[in-house]
Amino acid sequence: MISAISWIPKGVSKSQPVVADPPSKEDIEELITTVDASGQSENEDEVVVDADGDEVAQALTVADAIGKSSTEACDDITLALKDLNMENYDDEDEGVELFSSGIGDLYYPSNDMDPFIKDKNDDDSEELEDMIINPTDSVIVCARNEDDVSVLEVWILEDANSSEMNMYIHHDIIIPAFPLCTAWLDCPLKGGERGNFLAVGSMEPSIEIWDLDVIDEVQPCVVLGGKAEKKKKGKKKSIKYKDDSHTDSVLGLAWNKEYRNILASASADKRVKIWDVVAGKCDITMEHHSDKVQAVAWNHHAPQVLLSGSFDHTVVLKDGRMPSHSGYKWSVTADVESLAWDPHTEHYFVVSLEDGIVKCFDVRTAKSDSTSELNSTFTLHAHDEAVTSVSYNPLAPNLLATGSMDKTVKLWDLSNNQPSCVASKTPRVGALFSISFSNDNPFLLAIGGSKGKLQVWDTLSDSGISRRFENYNKNRPQSGA
Repeated sequence: MISAISWIPKGVSKSQPVVADPPSKEDIEELITTVDASGQSENEDEVVVDADGDEVAQALTVADAIGKSSTEACDDITLALKDLNMENYDDEDEGVELFSSGIGDLYYPSNDMDPFIKDKNDDDSEELEDMIINPTDSVIVCARNEDDVSVLEVWILEDANSSEMNMYIHHDIIIPAFPLCTAWLDCPLKGGERGNFLAVGSMEPSIEIWDLDVIDEVQPCVVLGGKAEKKKKGKKKSIKYKDDSHTDSVLGLAWNKEYRNILASASADKRVKIWDVVAGKCDITMEHHSDKVQAVAWNHHAPQVLLSGSFDHTVVLKDGRMPSHSGYKWSVTADVESLAWDPHTEHYFVVSLEDGIVKCFDVRTAKSDSTSELNSTFTLHAHDEAVTSVSYNPLAPNLLATGSMDKTVKLWDLSNNQPSCVASKTPRVGALFSISFSNDNPFLLAIGGSKGKLQVWDTLSDSGISRRFENYNKNRPQSGA
């Protein structure tokens, strides 16, 4: 499945990503020691049976088979060698080599001297060309899990403005835990003026930040929070967390584009945290929700303003310019799935719910008593199942995309706060978990879902969209390609 999608701005990625250095002998030994120590502490004095029991039993069976007396195996090898008559190998006739005119045909000192190898450098040049990321290429990163293996897939989208659009995976990064959310950030964690990093929230309480310009990397460059060493008291184990860490899964992330070292996180531990990714520490912890916090979002025009949405059926606005203020709260009818600020105005935001409803609110109607029960600007029954993801078009005002567990994507015209569906698509990616419009190619919508397939929908190919919003499109060549 694909749980999260992030577009990377054009021209940010290195044209030739570097290959990570292999781990040193000391790093490997330290990792082995850590694994051994944790394994001993967990299995000491008790036998734990869990979901991995079958795999453990299989491993023990294999180990037992390997540890048995080796006489049977040796006997098998002896019989096999006897059949091959290896003792008389040197005495056999060399025979006649068919299809050969001499030793020279069998070996050439280099490929350049071999007359049968054509276009000797073509394969290498094609591979090298595929590894180059051009400034005009669009880059998409999707967080994916399949068969208990979690990866970040870095996709290249070539010729995005033409009918010959081509997509392929440039490289992937194996990550240790099931990913739930991602946020791209350009804070220069390794020096320079700008970076290319992806923050990943997962089933673990830590937040990992990975360098997208490094291939075959095995460790994140920054880890925020997470578990410390496990301590054992008698037969009971207690988990100790790092200072100011989340204590449950990280469900939502949002990077602040104005204050580039700031990252907000939402967690199943009911908390919202503000992190300084350069210092690697948590600056603020907020506990204004009474259930899991699913989503967070910074205002595009007022970067000190943060929204958070929770399973407690509320959306809360906190303003960093008023740290002592308890914030503003809106009540909704179901669990919050996602939320987004309207990029074209600082006053509106939408929130999508588990019951298929999408609501829009105007923050100017909020009251200072922090318990606002005011009506929404509009209420839209968008889908028959949970609306898991929403995305505003960054170029065309009033164009909103919604993705749902009902396997459909819908595009809405929100003009005059009277939403109307102008396009709908069933992209065959299963139940949808993440959709996102591109900032560089605003009418391209990336879609990911339960089947683990990434799709990109050119929404202008739909007549309803092109008829209403074609005048906003400035990227597409006038030839109509």
